[in-house]
Amino acid sequence: MTAHTDPRTTDKSVFPDPVYKETVLRPLFDAVKTHHVAGFRAVDRAHLVMLAETGILSRETASGIARALIEIEREIDPATLSYTGEVEDYFFLVEAELRKRLKPDDNGRLHTGRSRNDIEHTLFKLALKPRLDRLAAQLRALIAAALTLAEREKETLIVAYTHGQPAQPSTLGHYLSAAIEVMLRDHQRLMQARELIDLCPLGAAAITTSGFPLDRHRTAHLLGFKAPLQNSYGCIAAVDYVTGVFSAVELVFLHLGRLIQDLQFWTAFEVGQVYVPNAFVQISSIMPQKRNPVPIEHLRHLASQSVSRARMVRDIVHNTPFTDMNDSEGETQEAGYQTFESGGRVLDLLAALLPALSVDSRRVAETIRRSCITITELADTLVRREGLSFRAAHEVASAVARAVVAADGDLPRDGYAPFVEAFRHAAGREPALSREDFAIAVSPENFVALRERFGGPGPKVLSEALAGYRAELAAAEDAATAIARREEAARRELDAAFTALAGAA
Repeated sequence: MTAHTDPRTTDKSVFPDPVYKETVLRPLFDAVKTHHVAGFRAVDRAHLVMLAETGILSRETASGIARALIEIEREIDPATLSYTGEVEDYFFLVEAELRKRLKPDDNGRLHTGRSRNDIEHTLFKLALKPRLDRLAAQLRALIAAALTLAEREKETLIVAYTHGQPAQPSTLGHYLSAAIEVMLRDHQRLMQARELIDLCPLGAAAITTSGFPLDRHRTAHLLGFKAPLQNSYGCIAAVDYVTGVFSAVELVFLHLGRLIQDLQFWTAFEVGQVYVPNAFVQISSIMPQKRNPVPIEHLRHLASQSVSRARMVRDIVHNTPFTDMNDSEGETQEAGYQTFESGGRVLDLLAALLPALSVDSRRVAETIRRSCITITELADTLVRREGLSFRAAHEVASAVARAVVAADGDLPRDGYAPFVEAFRHAAGREPALSREDFAIAVSPENFVALRERFGGPGPKVLSEALAGYRAELAAAEDAATAIARREEAARRELDAAFTALAGAA
C-alpha cells in the first residue's frame, strides 16, 4: 500500500514561479505603473484620512503614516521600477516600503478595514472615469461639428437611399439630424454608465465590510465619487460597471460605423453626392487620376476595432461566477483601455472631417433625374388635388416613372404626357393638374418643402429640431462641467485633509 504524504509539508518551491512571474505578475505590475499609481495614492490618502477622522487610528499614528506615504512618493518613481518578484504586486510594494519607515507597532495599520478586493475595483473606477469623460467630451465635440454642418446644409438637397437604392430627396441637414439624435442617445448611455462608475466600492473590504466603524461615505466623497455603492458583496462581485461602460462605448462606435459606411458609399465615384476636399484625400502611387478619401477607411476600421475591443471586455465577463474574480480585473481592464484610445481617434477624425465635406449638387440633381425619386409626391398630390385613392394615385405615378426612366428623361420636363395618359386610364377623365402644376409637384424642392411634419425635412420643423439638439448638447456640457467641478473640489478637499494630517504633531 502506497503511503500518502501531505504535499504542504514537502513543498520546497519559492514564490513566484519564474514562468508565472513573467506571464502574469510582471505584466500586471507594469499595467499598474502605467494606469493606477495616482489612483493608489488617492485611495491610500482618503482611507487614511477617514481612519483618523473616525478615531480608528490615532491622529499621531495616522500622521506618521501620512508622512511615510509622502516620502515613498518623493523617493520612488514607479515608472523606473522593474518587477523583481520580491513582492507580489504594487500594493505589497507600498506595504513593504511603509514597513521600512514606520514603527513596528504601526506596520499594516493603513490596511485596517480594507482589502485588495475593494481597492482594485475602486482603482478601476477611478481609471475609467477620466477615460469615459474624455470620450464623452469627444463625442460632444463630434455632435457639435455635425450640428454645425447640419445647420449650414439644412436646405441642401441630397438623395436618401433605402436598401441601397435611391428612394426620396431629403436634405443633408435632415440626414445628419437623424445621426445626431443617435449620437445624443449614445451620449446619454455613456452618462448612465458613468452613474454606476460614480459609486465607490471602498470599504466593502473582501466581501462583508468590516468590524471597524468605517465611514464609507467619507472616503467616497474624498475620492470624488457621488456616493458609496451600497451592497458590499456587490461592490466586489457585481462588475456591471465594467459591462455597462463597455456596452455603452461599443454602441457609440457600432452606430457611428453605419454613418461612416454611408460616407464611403456617398463618396464613391459612381454615387459622388459628397465631395471630400484635398486635405482628406490621398493619391495613388501609380494611378494619376485617383482621389482616395482614405480617412473614411481609417474611420471604418478604427470604429470596428473599438467595437471589437469593447465587446471583448463584455464577453470575458460572460459566464463568470458572481463573486470577486480576476476575469474582470487587471488584464481585462488593460485591454479595455485600448478601446478608449482607438475610439477617441475615430471621434476626433470624424469631427474634423464632417465640417470639411460638401454636397456635389450636380451629381445629386443627376441622380434625382435618373431615378425619379420625387414620384412619391406626385401620388400624394393626386390624392389631395384630384381626389384619387392612394392606391390609384400610386399606380398612375408608377406608370409615369416607368415611362420617364425608360426614355432616360427628366420627370418635370418629360413626365407630363405619360402622366396625362396614365391618369385618363385610371380616372376616366382629364386631370386638373396643369403642366406647370405637375412640374412643381415633382420637383425635389417642393418635395422637401411640403414635409413640414414633426421630424420631417421641411425648413421650419428641421430648424426647430436643430435648435432642440443644440439645447440638449448644451445641457450635456453643463452636466459634465458640474461633475468636473464636484470632483475637482473633492480633490482639493482630500489634498487639504491629507496635508493637515501629515503636518499634525
